[in-house]
Amino acid sequence: MKSALLNLEDESISIVRDTYRNAENPVVLYSIGKDSSVLLHIFKKAFYPCNIPVKFLHIDTGWKFSEMIIFRDKVKKEYNLNLDVFTNDQGRKNNVTPFNNDKYTDIMKTEALKNALTLGKYDFIYGGARRDEEASRSKEKVLSHRNKFHVWEPRNQRIEPWYLFNTNLIEGESFRVFPLSNWTELNIFEYIKQENIEIVDLYFAKKRKVVKRRNQIFLLDDNRFPIEQTDEIKEMIVRFRTLGCYPLTAGVESNAKNINQIIKELRESQYSERSGRLIDYDKEGSMELKKREGYF
Repeated sequence: MKSALLNLEDESISIVRDTYRNAENPVVLYSIGKDSSVLLHIFKKAFYPCNIPVKFLHIDTGWKFSEMIIFRDKVKKEYNLNLDVFTNDQGRKNNVTPFNNDKYTDIMKTEALKNALTLGKYDFIYGGARRDEEASRSKEKVLSHRNKFHVWEPRNQRIEPWYLFNTNLIEGESFRVFPLSNWTELNIFEYIKQENIEIVDLYFAKKRKVVKRRNQIFLLDDNRFPIEQTDEIKEMIVRFRTLGCYPLTAGVESNAKNINQIIKELRESQYSERSGRLIDYDKEGSMELKKREGYF
């Protein structure tokens, strides 16, 4: 009997192959995190022994952890990926930052993503989102329909009996495709261990220089982080369960310094991995509203 991980792998590879054959201009969103690393591995297996025939796209806000950018460039070179990087240049010119604009995520992430997808005229857009991450994502279909404005409407999604997909699109519409929909955070790390997949070092606990602000821990990644009078700057042993823009991603105190320790920690954890992502909680129903507006 196949293991649960092998069943998930087979399902994901099948989703990639079944949807790719109907795509005219597909793209894979590469966020640099653990899920993107697993999705890249799935794509490699899906098209082996050929090279991956799909372009990759990274939306760079300019505020990602510096280690993430180094890792991205290393992966691009190592696997000879056709990877584009897109930034909202107007937002950058207007100096939109996580510290000075309440619409930072809308401008530098959602607007940037929609602009990049419109310019690229992509029809099948693959991502590593999983249903267990956050409540609104549990509503997401594997093949998530978006209208010509990239808007997601939960009530207008198509049924997927036995993962038989209706891939018909009207001009300008697109699909977000989620091959890892049924994976959990624990599955992701167990698979990373099984397949020996390299991930960003930020996932592993080690002593780091951080800012402790209102009981949350942020990496002092560069000198752009404005220090408040009540902040504590100290060295702590922390790791990150999810990665995004470093001023909006809180770390956790942990002693999990390797994959085995992370897996053990996750089995005992009572908190969601996205509990440290501030953008999920900036307003009521925040993530669902962002998704409806076009956020991934």
